[in-house]
Amino acid sequence: QVHLVESGGGLVQAGGSLRLSCAASGRTLSDYAMGWFRQAPGKEREFVAAISRFGVSTYYADSVKGRFTISRDNAKNTVYLQMNSLKPEDMAVYYCAAIYRGAAEREWGPKGVNYWGQGTQVTVSA
Repeated sequence: QVHLVESGGGLVQAGGSLRLSCAASGRTLSDYAMGWFRQAPGKEREFVAAISRFGVSTYYADSVKGRFTISRDNAKNTVYLQMNSLKPEDMAVYYCAAIYRGAAEREWGPKGVNYWGQGTQVTVSA
C-alpha cells in the first residue's frame, strides 16, 4: 500500500507559478514510477506528466510541455510538479499517481494507476 498526499495548490494569476508536492509513504518510492493527472469540472481526468522510478526519464502532455517540470527526490519520498506560465485552462484538481515498476515513456491512462492521492486544487485567474 502506498499513501500519497498532495500539497501546494492554490490561487495564482495567469502567468504565475506554483509548485505541487506529493509526499509518499508506505512503500519504497523507487519501486514506483510517479505521475500527475488533473481533472477540471465536467471533464475527464487527464494525464499531465510522469517520471521514471529513478528520475531518468520524464514524459509530458503536449498541453504542458515546456511549462511544467516533474521531478522526484526518492530520499525524501516526494515528487514535485513545478508549474510555470500558468493559464486559466490549467485550472483543475491535480492528482498524484503511482504505478508499480512503471515507466515514463508514454502518456499514462488512468486505469493503469495503482495508487492515487486525494488531489489539490489549482485555480488560475485570468
